[in-house]
Amino acid sequence: MASINAKIARPDERSDARERALYLLYEAQSKGISPSDALSLQVLEPDELTVVLVTGVETHAAELDAAIAAKAKGWTLERMPVLDLNVLRLAAFELSERSEVPVAVVLDEAVKLAKRFSTDDSGKFVNGVLAALSKELRPDDPLR
Repeated sequence: MASINAKIARPDERSDARERALYLLYEAQSKGISPSDALSLQVLEPDELTVVLVTGVETHAAELDAAIAAKAKGWTLERMPVLDLNVLRLAAFELSERSEVPVAVVLDEAVKLAKRFSTDDSGKFVNGVLAALSKELRPDDPLR
């Protein structure tokens, strides 16, 4: 019986936190409230990583948006699907402020979120923008 349980994939807590952060950022933007307000409206207290991600994106929003806009060739932030933009913000925050998270992990997680929650082309779009951003935000990362 132990071997059966060992084969069951358990969700990764960090992946779950990124997903929850995406939900909260989307909720905030949809309702026209701040991400901090979306956090405070939660019935259950969000986990620490979700809070770090949401408040980090909120705190660094102007720099993140400027960096994304500079690398999203042919796209304005206003034209981007809301989910794509929030996935990009989350990943750009992790690239710029969470150096302990490898670039490959940041890109992989962001692409998975984009493919799961946004348009058919979102995975490729997010990957392209983040690959360009990673060269600028993490130029010395050997795993890039």
